[in-house]
Amino acid sequence: MNDTQVPAGRFEQGMKVRRSVLGDVHVDKTEASKSGFDAPFQELITETAWGNVWARPQFSKRERSIVTIALLAALGHDEEVAMHVRATANTGATRDDVCEALMHVAVYAGVPAANRAFKIAKEVYAKIDAEQAE
Repeated sequence: MNDTQVPAGRFEQGMKVRRSVLGDVHVDKTEASKSGFDAPFQELITETAWGNVWARPQFSKRERSIVTIALLAALGHDEEVAMHVRATANTGATRDDVCEALMHVAVYAGVPAANRAFKIAKEVYAKIDAEQAE
């Protein structure tokens, strides 16, 4: 926890983790749409969120996914909730895991936040199910 050294290759590690969680299609789309304006931001989140936090060995991708969904739901970040619910296909977090995380949101962050997040998760899962049925 006291490691203040910034490892070399943080961006590359972050991109590897980002792709493994969000999938190549999502990351490729984001990369293709970035501009000079938001490129520094994309670099920041790739290095920091993905190359630092998500790459740490203390939590599995499943555990990080559950925590992330709960936090995003509690904060009302709907688009990010949807993105991370879809990413559970890559992290190993199950629908039951997401349900339990959102139950915690209801108690600790409020029923309206959880209600909205449940609606979003149901929509995402319905799309996933429809895609798999095709």
